[in-house]
Formats: sequence, structure tokens, C-alpha cells
Amino acid sequence: MNAFADVDGLLRGRAEAAAEIGPAVWRNRMAVGLIGGILYGAVMGSYGGVGLQGLYSGLKVPLLVGVSTLLCLPNFYTVNAVLGLRSDFGRALRAILAAQVTVAAVLACLAPLTAFFYLGIAEYGTAVALNGVMFLVAALAGQVTLARAYRPLVAENPLHRVGRAAWLTLYVFVAIQAAWVVRPFVGDPALPTRFLRAGAWGNAYVEIVGLLLRIAQSL
Repeated sequence: MNAFADVDGLLRGRAEAAAEIGPAVWRNRMAVGLIGGILYGAVMGSYGGVGLQGLYSGLKVPLLVGVSTLLCLPNFYTVNAVLGLRSDFGRALRAILAAQVTVAAVLACLAPLTAFFYLGIAEYGTAVALNGVMFLVAALAGQVTLARAYRPLVAENPLHRVGRAAWLTLYVFVAIQAAWVVRPFVGDPALPTRFLRAGAWGNAYVEIVGLLLRIAQSL
């Protein structure tokens, strides 16, 4: 099957059950996911005409998704084993990978919109917020694919709902911290271009709490 036809079927919910898809299709899906992440990252980092940041971000978007997924897999396997779902782990993993491919494919489709909106954005903060919206849209599309792929698993054993919830909770937690470490994705034209920002190894959640406290004090 053509890679793009397969991903189109994945997005439309017409693809075959994940367990029935062969290795060749999965290789194509991973290639589409990688290319989609690179494409959106390159556009994302191009704000302000900073070409080098586009290259950096093109590398960092698939790196963020891939590393976050790999870091979460051991815990996800353990949760499935504890729930007595180890025999279904392969199917659950394929469902997760299908969702990640969907996220990357949707981001690639949104890249032209991001490039268009960049033409009218003068504020760096607005550019960051725009990309946050685009990632939210892509993430929601990924959750639709994940729900579809998990439907037969849940029908066979309702405990898969717990496994899926555990995955989502852990992945969001890890991905936020990973995104903080490998920032910036949208280069600030007022700052020097660099692959990682100074103080990259800080704690995202400490920074979020500090930001909320500063906002509360200013009210």
C-alpha cells in the first residue's frame, strides 16, 4: 500500500486493524511520521526569518516525540503487565504508534497555515501561542486515532481503559519536561540562535508554578 494512502486511511479511520498491518506498512508510517515532524519543525523554527533555527527545530520536533515515547514505553509495559494485559502489549503499542504518526501527519498538514500566519505576526509570544494551538489540534487528532485503535482492545478487556489512561498521563508529563529541555522551538529574533537555551536542564513544572505565582502576585 502507498504510504500516503495508508496515512490518509489512518486519518479517516479506514485503515486496517493495527494487528493486521505488515512490517512494510509500519516502516512507511514511521517514515511519514519522521518527515512530518521535520517539516513542521522547520516551518515552526522559521519565525523571524531565522534559517538556522528552522534546521534546529526540524530536528527537534521528531526528537521530542521519539524520545518521549521511548522513555514512557518501559512504564507502559509494566502497567500492562500488572493489569494482566501483557499478551495484548503488541497491539497496544501499535495503537500508540499509529496515534503518534497521526500527530506528525497532521502537523505536516498544518505547516502551510503556520507559515501563512507567520507573515502577519509581529510578536514572538503570539508565534509561540500559535504553535501551541497547532500542536493541540494535532494532539487531539492523535487521540482520535488512539481511541479507534483501542476500541477492540477495550471491547475484549475493559482494563485497557486503565492502560490507555496511564499512557496518556505519563506521556503528557514526560513530553512537557522534554519540550522544556530541548527548547527553543520558535526562535526569538531578539536572541542569538542556538540549539538549546541556557539553563535547559531546569524543571518545567517548577517554572510553571513560578509563572503562576508571579501572575497571581501581579493581580
